[in-house]
Amino acid sequence: MAKKTLRDVEVKGKKVFVRVDFNVPLDQQGKVTDDTRIRAVLPTIEYLLARGAAVILASHLGRPKGRPDVRFTLRPVAARLGELLGREVLFAGEAVGPDAETAARQLRPGDVLLLENVRFYPEEENNDPEFASKLAALADLYVNDAFGTAHRAHASTVGITAYLPAVAGFLMEKELETLGRLLSNPERPFVAVIGGAKISDKIKVLERLIEKADFLLIGGGMANTFLAAQGYNLQASLVETDKLDVARSLLAKAGAGDGRVVLPVDLVVAPELGRADVRTNVPVDRIPAGWGAFDIGDETLNLFAEKLATARTIFWNGPVGLFEVVGFDTGTLELAKKIAAADATTVIGGGDTIAALKRAGVADKVTHASTGGGASLKLLEGRELPGVAALQDR
Repeated sequence: MAKKTLRDVEVKGKKVFVRVDFNVPLDQQGKVTDDTRIRAVLPTIEYLLARGAAVILASHLGRPKGRPDVRFTLRPVAARLGELLGREVLFAGEAVGPDAETAARQLRPGDVLLLENVRFYPEEENNDPEFASKLAALADLYVNDAFGTAHRAHASTVGITAYLPAVAGFLMEKELETLGRLLSNPERPFVAVIGGAKISDKIKVLERLIEKADFLLIGGGMANTFLAAQGYNLQASLVETDKLDVARSLLAKAGAGDGRVVLPVDLVVAPELGRADVRTNVPVDRIPAGWGAFDIGDETLNLFAEKLATARTIFWNGPVGLFEVVGFDTGTLELAKKIAAADATTVIGGGDTIAALKRAGVADKVTHASTGGGASLKLLEGRELPGVAALQDR
């Protein structure tokens, strides 16, 4: 990796500021309901503690819009982290200010402190230099292990690096190396599966994958737009009518008729979203008038499975149907099982996609589930991530 990591710096006796992504779901009682993102950074935290560092953690949670909001306090996260680490995690009720400064000053090697939500301050998202300098004043070294926010130029991801030596944590390192390999040197055949609602969210990713992947399988709402661009009647379905020309251009770029881009050949349709009980499976050219498409059909799933069976590398981002609704979730859940069972390196990106893996009971069967949906897509687009660019070069 081109950036320095924890292995390249001495941490003993130092206070280390670690930007993490603890943007986890909480229930109405304030309990963490999914600790995947917390567990993902444990190797970095445990490495620092084992080598005599004191650890100061900072994260965002939710969208508090630059002001304190009790719904988005990180206090419950501190409790869950303490359970996972098997030690007390101190909590500061602010990210900057006298309480944070006192708590940081009193830390000893082996201590862990979690600061309050950095997005309680408008200066965070504005990348305010003074705010960044106050964060930096708490520590001796900066570690970015929040890949999920690496595409954001905020005070705790970019601004702080102007005041402290800055390196990557182990999760950041793993994400960059795994996703980078998809575009630089994937074991082939490389099959990419892209779903989700809209082409507009993923135009650049689609362009890159058309260049890099041996097969590109497209499902979800965005497949409707591709099918409509080919002349099929998807009028009652989710279609981006202003992106039909984009869809045609992408298909032309892939090479008309060469089979590298695989679109649905049948769909699960219903008269409306709330009528999954009367859904039916039809070829793409036989959709009943007024009915909408909500999932890929059986033949499409079989077609996708044939391509996946040949793969040595698989990347999947985005559900291929409205999997939140029972009855329209079959395609996504069955696809998850097939990808998890593949004899290939399997890389998954996006919160909805990971949620589908969990619902299918196969989340632990994939090679790598990326913690950063937006960041992973930006990286695959070939864009520079500000939170990565700000780290020290090797």
